[in-house]
Amino acid sequence: MNFKKLIPGLLGPILFIVILQYFHPEGLSKQANAVLACTVWIAIWWIFEVTNIAVTALLPIILFPLTGALPIKPTTASYGHKYIFLYMGGFILALTIEKWNLHKRIAINIISVLGAGISKIILGFMVATAFMSMWISNTATTVMMLPIGLAIIAQLKDHPDTVEDEHAMFGKALMLAIAYSASIGGMATLFGTPPNLVLTGIVQELYGVEIGFAQWFTFGLPISCLLLSVCWVYLTRFAFKFKLDEFPGGATEIKRLKDNLGNWSTEEKRVLVIFALTAFFLIFRQWFQNFVPKLDDTIIAMTAGMLLFLTPSTNKGETLIRWKEAVKMPWGIMILFGGGMAIAAGFQESGLAQWIGSQFELLQGLPMLLLLFILITSVNFLTEITSNLATTAMLLPILAPIALSIGVHPYALMVAATVAASCAFMLPVATPPNAIVFGSGYLTIPDMFKTGIWMNVISIVLLTLIVYLVLGPLWGIDLSVFPEAFRK
Repeated sequence: MNFKKLIPGLLGPILFIVILQYFHPEGLSKQANAVLACTVWIAIWWIFEVTNIAVTALLPIILFPLTGALPIKPTTASYGHKYIFLYMGGFILALTIEKWNLHKRIAINIISVLGAGISKIILGFMVATAFMSMWISNTATTVMMLPIGLAIIAQLKDHPDTVEDEHAMFGKALMLAIAYSASIGGMATLFGTPPNLVLTGIVQELYGVEIGFAQWFTFGLPISCLLLSVCWVYLTRFAFKFKLDEFPGGATEIKRLKDNLGNWSTEEKRVLVIFALTAFFLIFRQWFQNFVPKLDDTIIAMTAGMLLFLTPSTNKGETLIRWKEAVKMPWGIMILFGGGMAIAAGFQESGLAQWIGSQFELLQGLPMLLLLFILITSVNFLTEITSNLATTAMLLPILAPIALSIGVHPYALMVAATVAASCAFMLPVATPPNAIVFGSGYLTIPDMFKTGIWMNVISIVLLTLIVYLVLGPLWGIDLSVFPEAFRK
């Protein structure tokens, strides 16, 4: 452990001991005190990344039973939550798409359709990246899009008609466009980005209510489309201004990349069919439940995974994906998700959630719009320095009792925090896509900061207004009232 991590590394267990032994305010039970002590230790290690955040997420298995916070059985059961298997099915699908390069074909075809003007190429990359990020992790999407982007930038640089330094400006704009749209696209679907699944898991854990794929899609997709449109206008009209309207040689380079893909392979076609069917069943699952009442998003995702394991490829004796390839899925994210579920269970079972909520009654007088603005701003800038998954795993169990205390619908606070966690655009360390494009060599930290801070501000304003004005009518709920059905 290096010196920078030594202090927070020691601070976590020290505060754990202090809270456990000496912090006993009125109304806080011994069990709730233990959950609080454990959570503080976990939160500090998550925020400062003392060790890998997935490793920290295993602490509840040790600390909860030993301190009396939660027995071992419900604690470990959290790591097998059904949404972990929904995510697993999504990852198997994503890995298969990557294996057969279907994602690259989709991306290049989208880019080619939208044209070869400089602004249009940036739009093409953004639409392609956002679409792929809806189904594949934003990290994998960015890794896939980066070399395609670099090839386009190189073409502009080497073309004799290019205005001096235009390629460098285009390089900055395109790299940021890829990073931003990878984060924005993931907001559209439940497994597009981990915080979305953390939200649905915690809501079900605390209230026994399911936020299905289709329900989230009706809210997440419009947000993604709006933010993507605004981001494109901002990058191409305000953050960067190009002297050239048309990209010299751009159409030729895109055609070359498209020709290099060759004809559709049999495997690509089979994966595309399974991918399309999965999306179709997820979106229209509620209608299919009229015929199969027990049908669930997790069942659909795992069925897709099984089909991929069973569908043959043209290689003799092989299927579209094999287990030795599927094991590359990011197990750490699923462990971290389980840690978040364990903390949520501890908050609920111990009464800590109710105690925390009672401490925030002063917020009751704040207008909903101001409350959302403060929350979204706080989460937005917090995730510039912490993992968005760790941030939501920490905050959502706390926001639930606060909602009860101040008498607002928990979705108001919890959904606001979830979408805000996906909008960190300012620093290379904020998200994996930011870090990946920063490594391209076209960007400096000042470049990312001065461009990203305005995207942060734009996203804060838009998300505040969308949650305040749209979420309630769209999902048929009153955000200003805590629902009786959610009281346990």
